[in-house]
Parts: sequence; C-alpha cells; structure tokens
Amino acid sequence: MADLERLHDLIEPEAKALGFELVRVKMMPSEAGDGGHALQVMAEDPATGQLVIEQCAALSRRISTKLDELEADGDVLIEGHYHLEVSSPGIDRPLTRSKDYADWAGHEAKVSLSEKVHGHRNLRGKLVGIEGSTVTIADNKHGEIAVPLQNIHAAKLVLTDELIAATQPLDTSGADEIVEDTSNEEQD
Repeated sequence: MADLERLHDLIEPEAKALGFELVRVKMMPSEAGDGGHALQVMAEDPATGQLVIEQCAALSRRISTKLDELEADGDVLIEGHYHLEVSSPGIDRPLTRSKDYADWAGHEAKVSLSEKVHGHRNLRGKLVGIEGSTVTIADNKHGEIAVPLQNIHAAKLVLTDELIAATQPLDTSGADEIVEDTSNEEQD
C-alpha cells in the first residue's frame, strides 16, 4: 500500500518548514466508501499544541505539492487512489512520540499493547510518565504497569475535565469584533 516510514520522512520537513511538529502519519480506509484510502497527517503548532484551519490548509498544500512532484518524476508513494487529511491532534490526541508520554503525564489515557505485559493487553488510567523507553501507566484496575514503548500499538488521551482545563485554548483575539448578521432573521 504505502511506505509509512518514507512518507513520514518526506512529510516531516514540510511540517517543520511551517514551524509545526508532526504527530502522526497513517494510512487508513477512506470513509467515503469508494474503496480508496486516506493519508491522515496530524501535526501541531508547538505554541498551542493544535492547528487552526489555515495552518492545516497550508500544510496540506505543501504535502500535496511534494507528493505531486515525486509522482511526476515517477516515484509513486501511494498506490491507487487516496485523499489527504491534515488535522490537529485534538484534545483527546493520540500519543505517538516519547515526548507525548512526558508532556501528558498525570492525564488519563487508553493504551493498547501489541503483546500482553503482565497479562494485560489494554490499559486505562493515569500516565505516570516515561523513563528511557519505558512508559508507566497507573491502570485503573491493575495498578502501576511499566510497558516498553515499542510494545504500545496505540495510545490516546481520554477526554476528562482535567484534560480540558489543561489544554491551552487557541488565540481568540479578535473574536469580540465579530458581528452577527441578523438582517435575514424573522422578527417576532
């Protein structure tokens, strides 16, 4: 299908050129039901941990241009038809990098393991953090469990009030200057 490592290596400099950090590159079946695939790219602005629509569009254009240039030179990285999805990781973000486990320590996460550790494949609880290449989670049912980072298949934060409170809001300057047009609304 696609060489995700190579795609990551090609996309990361495009994100960095815009001042963003790449969070994830993933191929998945398209939700359009057309038999194609979606190339999902998640990135963040280090200042906010998120991307706004204009930032997503700018990164999407850079990635599209890069992939089109390679394809024009005969280097097809993704077989068949696909579409590109560029997004912010969101509040209940996936944890994909070592730094994510340090940055989000103290918050609740769901962790799915590629193989059982201490008899468990799925964990849910507060992230204790990461030391070296070992992630520790205080699982709600089984207590603290240390897991090698390479054994984590997928992990994401759980949406909680604490997470919402800890998430830096996007810049809302100028929002108070927005004027709502009510001229087409019916009067009582």
